[in-house]
Parts: sequence; C-alpha cells; structure tokens
Amino acid sequence: MQKTLMYFVDLIKLQHTLFALPFALISALLAWKMTDSFHWVQLLGIVACMVTARSAAMAFNRLIDSTYDAENPRTALRHIPAGLLKKTQVIAFVMLTSLAFLASCTLFLLVNNIWPLVFGLPVLLFLLSYSYAKRFTAFCHFWLGLALALSPLGAWVAIRGMVWHESPIPLMLTGAVFFWVSGFDMLYACQDEDFDKSKGLFSIPAKIGIRNTLRVAFVCHLVMLGFLLGFYWLASPPLGAIYLAGVGFVSCLVVYQHALVSEKDLSKVNQAFFNVNAVISVGLMLIVLLQLYLV
Repeated sequence: MQKTLMYFVDLIKLQHTLFALPFALISALLAWKMTDSFHWVQLLGIVACMVTARSAAMAFNRLIDSTYDAENPRTALRHIPAGLLKKTQVIAFVMLTSLAFLASCTLFLLVNNIWPLVFGLPVLLFLLSYSYAKRFTAFCHFWLGLALALSPLGAWVAIRGMVWHESPIPLMLTGAVFFWVSGFDMLYACQDEDFDKSKGLFSIPAKIGIRNTLRVAFVCHLVMLGFLLGFYWLASPPLGAIYLAGVGFVSCLVVYQHALVSEKDLSKVNQAFFNVNAVISVGLMLIVLLQLYLV
C-alpha cells in the first residue's frame, strides 16, 4: 500500500506543484492585504484546490498518453507503461482527486464566496482537456500555460470575489504565468521533436524545429518579465524596490535557464525545467511576502 502511494506521488510529480502554487499565493497575499483580513479557510481552500486539481490533471495526462509513453524511449519507464500502476488504479485516482477538487471549492462557502464552486467544474474540465491538445494543435504549450495561469486568477477570485475593476491586478500575474509556463514547456518538448514527428503529434519543436523553438520560448519569457513589471505598476498596496529587485533576480534566472539549453545540447533541459523554475516561483513568492510585510 505504501509503495503504491509513493508511485502515485511520483506519477503526478507532486513536487512540481511548486511551479504554479507560489503564484497563486502571491495573488492571495496581495488580495489579503487589500482586504485587510485573513481567513485560514481561504488558505486551506487555495492549497487544496491547487494540489487536487493538478493531481487530477497530471494523472489524467499520464493515463491518456500511456500508449505513446510506452513507445517513447524517454518515457517508457513511466508508471503505467512500466506496469507499476494499472490503468484502473489511475482512473480511480483521477476520479477521487477530481471530486476532492470540487469538494475543496465548497470550502469558500464558509466565507460566503460561491464563485470558486461556480467555476470549479469548468476549470477542471479545461485542465483535463489539455491532455488531448497534442493530438490536434501545435499550440498545446499555450494550452498548458493557460491551465496553470488560472491559478493566480482563481486565488484572487477565491478571496476578493468577482470585483471587475480589480481584475487587471491578478491578470498581470495570469499573463506572467501563461508565458512563463508556455515557454518552458516548449523547452521541455524539444526532447521529443523526432518522436512527435514520427507519431503525427503536434508541438512547436515538431512544427518549426528546435532552434526556432528556443527563440520563441525566449520571447515568451521576455513577455513574462513584462507582465511582472505590469504587476508592479498595478498592485495595491504598491510594491517597492524589493519586488523590483526580485524581478531582476528572475530575469537573471531566465537568462541562465536559456543558457543551459542549446540546439546541439539538450542534456540540461531537466535542470532548466525543474530546478530553475522552482527557484523562480518560490523565490518570487518569498520576495513579495517580504515586500508586503515591510509595506
């Protein structure tokens, strides 16, 4: 039982929740500051929604892609093709985590906010549908980007509700996450350029080649930095020099990330994808926390 549980933790790469969760918490931190009130149920709800939604989506992706994973040397040892987990087990896990996500949305009813529950099912369906994107569009990376970009917007709505005149603030973070995730997913997909072509799957690397993909990914990350600066200008209460220093820190990490990967050497893609991105998201969250504490 314990071994099976560990297989599921590894299947969904639980540690990669660090990519989007810190941006959701950045949004929440600012929303709490504006509201001048904090509720533990909101924090619990945001974390629970993030973990369960991502778990459902990741497991569903592994389930849908299991046939391709078995044929791809890079992914042949993943849990389903390797026989470590049965498809029926993963189906049950997807159903359980999906229900847990919808149940997590109901927590916000305790603070008189119905909107997370209203949007819960549509958001879940959008997250799950990403798994089919590579079957029909090379823009699948942007689909994933939008899926994760919903996290800061969702966190804002979970705390502030549907306050339309405030929407530009979380939308700056949504834009940052959208271009950040889309860009690094393109980098990651470069590893499967030949496989995608051979199987008729769609991706930016399969469409325009690795060299051009690296350029597009870099542009995406430059746009991401623009959105982070936009967040600085719109945020209320105002963010100061500490946050700007944080954006400078993120800029250096973006340059470093791209320096690790080249058309002729993809051996450090995982280092660029996992390690650097975790530092970017967690580091920026800590910087915002410090900035708001000093405001």
